[in-house]
Amino acid sequence: MKPSTPTLDSLSTIHADGSRKFVHPSDVHGPFTLWRRVAALALLVIYIALPWIPVNGFPAVFLDVQERRFHFFGLTLATQDLWIGFFLVTGLAFSLFFVTSLFGRVWCGWTCPYTVFMEQLYRRVERWIDGDGPARRQLEDAPLTVSKIARRIFKHGVFILISAVIAHIFLSYFVSIKSLYEMMQHSPAHHAKAFGVVLFLTGALYFSFSWFREQFCIILCPYGRLQSALMDDNSVVIGYDKKRGEPRGKSTVEKPAGDCIDCRRCVQVCPTGIDIRNGLQLECIGCAACVDACDDIMTKLKRPKGLVRHDSYVGLQGGKTRLIRPRTILYTVMLVVGAVAFTFAVTRISPLRASVVRMGGASFYVDSGIIRNQFQLRVINKRNAESTYKIELVGSVPPSLKIVGVDQTITLPAMGEDLKTIVLTLPQADYKKHFKFRIKVTDAARGDSNETRVMEYLGPDPKAAPAAALNAKDFIH
Repeated sequence: MKPSTPTLDSLSTIHADGSRKFVHPSDVHGPFTLWRRVAALALLVIYIALPWIPVNGFPAVFLDVQERRFHFFGLTLATQDLWIGFFLVTGLAFSLFFVTSLFGRVWCGWTCPYTVFMEQLYRRVERWIDGDGPARRQLEDAPLTVSKIARRIFKHGVFILISAVIAHIFLSYFVSIKSLYEMMQHSPAHHAKAFGVVLFLTGALYFSFSWFREQFCIILCPYGRLQSALMDDNSVVIGYDKKRGEPRGKSTVEKPAGDCIDCRRCVQVCPTGIDIRNGLQLECIGCAACVDACDDIMTKLKRPKGLVRHDSYVGLQGGKTRLIRPRTILYTVMLVVGAVAFTFAVTRISPLRASVVRMGGASFYVDSGIIRNQFQLRVINKRNAESTYKIELVGSVPPSLKIVGVDQTITLPAMGEDLKTIVLTLPQADYKKHFKFRIKVTDAARGDSNETRVMEYLGPDPKAAPAAALNAKDFIH
């Protein structure tokens, strides 16, 4: 099928008759392409290496859902600590807003995992098997032959293999490399849930990168919809210098023309199939492939580079780009506030976690002149070593208040937790009114401590009539 000319009237991946237009971008060389590949290689190495790097006895990033422990570079979070994730997520969002307001959709083209996998793995394999863009387009239009079938089987087999590897690495973030290797030595029936996850992820990745491709960026990704709200005329994006490039075509004495010779090289290398000369569009992911392609043509024609370049709308019109403006100042303030909040939250994390709740039933019991309050204390050891903890009461508590029913010290294994019933007793004669207290849990060896939230010790009203006091015996168990 003859290639259609990208316009602003419809998506660049749709032919005039409404059929799907598969994009086969040509390869390109240049400084931006080189640095994109270096960045992609670094990100791929990080993705593969993190489950292998031990930190404090655990992988550098290990989301242990089964044990409800989440390890990040030596920092261990229990489920009760996940509120910190709010500050992390909002901080990343503000960072993205800040970068977008300055440099447009650069995240998509340089660091988005989908783009990294698509451009640096799957399309590299496709170029290796089917050839560059023109060869792939020619092969697509060619009749079905034995050679074409063999190429398709081989290519899609490699796609499935890559998808399976990515899926297994992803699973290792949740079960660890060691456990994953053990699972792989047994039949799928022994670990049906893990096998189902890998099977689903492999299928989803294969579908996305073999068929859906750039449609994810154009149709599903919400960031592409947000970019227009995050940017303004001073945001540095990829643009075409119309003043210099128009009118397009060959320059002659009778018909003078601009620097653009309408070679369509910028269109041929675009991974989403747009024509950047039509202006910034939703489909542009900021990969700068068109910049390298155009600069290469300008070098061959001995004309200045930068016909397609990184610049703002103001800069392309001949004005001066302002990086410091109300929008970037606002995003900077939000980013700093988020970073400070996250830093403060991280400092609040303790290697042990203690929490207490009042047990169900009556608020208190009175038996033989003794008032009893019952609580449940949960202690979580987030260290990778056995620890012994001392339990004590803190606050303005009467000296005669005692802890019964549990030892004053408890020992927990590495990454272990325990739920203890705490019974606090107080002679009724010493009870004047309800009072507040905390339970403090201290690591006997290391000195780390954690205090529970404030609880109230309750009892019968000491000023009540004797008959009312006798009614408290109804609560005796």
